[in-house]
Amino acid sequence: MNTLDPGISEELEAFRSTVKKFITTEVAPNRQRWRQQRCVDRQAWIKAGQAGLLGVSIPMEFGGGGGSFRHETVIMEEFARIGFLDFYIPLHNAIVAPYFVRFASPAQRERWLPTFSSGECILGIAMTEPGTGSDLQAIRTTARRDGCCYVIQGQKSLISNGQSADLILVAAKTDPARKGKGISLLVVEPGKVEGFRRGRTLEKAGLHAQDTAELFFDDVRVPEENLLGEVPDQGFAQLMDSLPQERLVIAVQAVASMVAALDETISYVKGRTAFNERIFDFQNTRFVLAECATATQVGKAFVEKCVAQLVDGQLDPSLAAMAKLWATEQHFHLVDRCLQLFGGYGYLSEYPISQMWADARVQRIFGGTSEIMKELIGRGL
Repeated sequence: MNTLDPGISEELEAFRSTVKKFITTEVAPNRQRWRQQRCVDRQAWIKAGQAGLLGVSIPMEFGGGGGSFRHETVIMEEFARIGFLDFYIPLHNAIVAPYFVRFASPAQRERWLPTFSSGECILGIAMTEPGTGSDLQAIRTTARRDGCCYVIQGQKSLISNGQSADLILVAAKTDPARKGKGISLLVVEPGKVEGFRRGRTLEKAGLHAQDTAELFFDDVRVPEENLLGEVPDQGFAQLMDSLPQERLVIAVQAVASMVAALDETISYVKGRTAFNERIFDFQNTRFVLAECATATQVGKAFVEKCVAQLVDGQLDPSLAAMAKLWATEQHFHLVDRCLQLFGGYGYLSEYPISQMWADARVQRIFGGTSEIMKELIGRGL
């Protein structure tokens, strides 16, 4: 049942049509080539901006679409529908850009936000380091003050959009003695600094077209105006405030991918026969699909509740952790069961379910592992 205001629903469906058209014409014909080349074409980002898919929830006064997180969910759902989460618009739109909307100074918003909607400035965020994953307080990258600049020294790894990003939000310790309380977020524009180096594109089990890279900062100097919010040592609080939305992004993608995998599997088993019967007509098949369909509906209801709370500014961090934990665990379990119904063909790369299965695995890791989600939830009990 749709509980949204009719006007909002109509607007979202119009936007959905725009997203579908873009995916049909610009994404679907190129996704296999992008997977092989390990990145999405730069021109595709420009076209996404021209189509109105970038910066959709940035306020209109800063060149954005003036929409809400619900517009972002439409993008996630439609990319999941074709089994291609590799085009990482959600990272750009719904994870990195909100840091600037929430925490940037007025001057910083005027400087950077208008560039986020055209596709000419691709965004990334660098938190993870080779020896530090979910424990952000343990990062070793530093940013020491030197006159009117910050000098960044360190290394980041597993950075999404790492090869393509034109603006990277870097978590670094501006006061190492204070541990987590001494972290700041600094804006690095790779084309405007010296000492910045991109490492290799990392080979992954899935999401092959989503470029993931190592980043190196060898005394990279950025002006003090590039400190997000212009007040040092606020980074950890900024990260903690933003991570619930990031986790909800992952949960939305997981549930949308469950829907896509289920649809793909139902279509297959109704057209495939064994022992002179459709695979769909075997009781085991129907029972598996019944359980998968039920889990999908539960996930949709749960995540929709979280989206509504986020839009209202009331999303509880523990609930976001629950959504991320439940949705990603169910997502992988469901896709694995669906692949089993394809038999040997499900393991062939030419079948979409195979790629969906490979792409699903990382959902339980990034944005905070399932184990970290359990710890966060447990602390709030």
